[in-house]
Amino acid sequence: MDLGLRDRVCVLTGSTGGIGLATARLLVDEGARVVTSGRSDEGPGIGEALHVAGDLAEPGRPERLIEAAVAELGGLDCLVNNVGVARIADFEEVSDDEWNDYWQLNVMSNVRAIRAALPVFRARGGGTIVNVSSTAGKRPSTGMPHYSVVKAALLSLSRLVADVYAKEGVRCNAVTPGPTATEAWLGEGGLADQQGDREEVLAKVGAGRPLGRLAEPDEIAAVIAFLCSDRASYVTGAAWSADGGTVPIII
Repeated sequence: MDLGLRDRVCVLTGSTGGIGLATARLLVDEGARVVTSGRSDEGPGIGEALHVAGDLAEPGRPERLIEAAVAELGGLDCLVNNVGVARIADFEEVSDDEWNDYWQLNVMSNVRAIRAALPVFRARGGGTIVNVSSTAGKRPSTGMPHYSVVKAALLSLSRLVADVYAKEGVRCNAVTPGPTATEAWLGEGGLADQQGDREEVLAKVGAGRPLGRLAEPDEIAAVIAFLCSDRASYVTGAAWSADGGTVPIII
C-alpha cells in the first residue's frame, strides 16, 4: 500500500534505536526524507537520512532539530515525537529532580518540537504530528509512577494540539504502545532486569497481554507511519492503542 509519504520530510526524535529506529526505516522505505535524532553523534545509518545529535531535554535542542531539518531538506511535513525514558520505581522513592528530568525529556521536548514545527506547518498549509505515549498514559503503571504521569500528559498535549490547530491543516495523534521488544525492555539493566530474572519477567509480561506476547518495534512503527500518511487524512486527536489488548477500555 502506498502511504503517500514519498519526498515528505519527517523528523523523528529518539530514533537511534527501538520504536523510533523501526519507524525511521519504514518511512525511508516509503520514500520519505527522514531526519533522525539522538544523543550520539553517530546516526543509525539509514540510507540518506540526516542525523542531528543533541539532548532533547535541554531547552533549545528540539528547536535546533527542526531548524536543521528545514535548512537541510527545505521544509517539514511530519514530526514524530518518540524520545523518552522509563525505569521501575516506587512512588515514594522518586525524587523531585527525577520528576523534573522526566518532565523535561518526555513532555517538554515534545512541546518545544511542536512549537518550533507549527510555523513551518502553517507556512506549508498543514502538517502531521505523532506523539508516542504509552499504555501507562491510559492506565497508570504502579511500577513506573513518574513515567505514567508524563505519558498521560502527552496524551492531553496531543488532544490539545489537535483541537487548536486542526483548522490550519495540522493533524496531531498519539500512539500508546504496550511493552515492546526493544533495548528498553530487553537490554542489560533494562526494565526486565529491574524487576528480577529477565527471562521470567519477560515471559510474565508477555503472558499478561491478551495476544500473549510483547510487541515488535515494526508493529508499532506501522501504526505511526499510517498516522503520518495521507491514508489517515481524517484522523486527528486520537490515541491509538497498539498494545496487544493490554488496556481493557475503549478510549
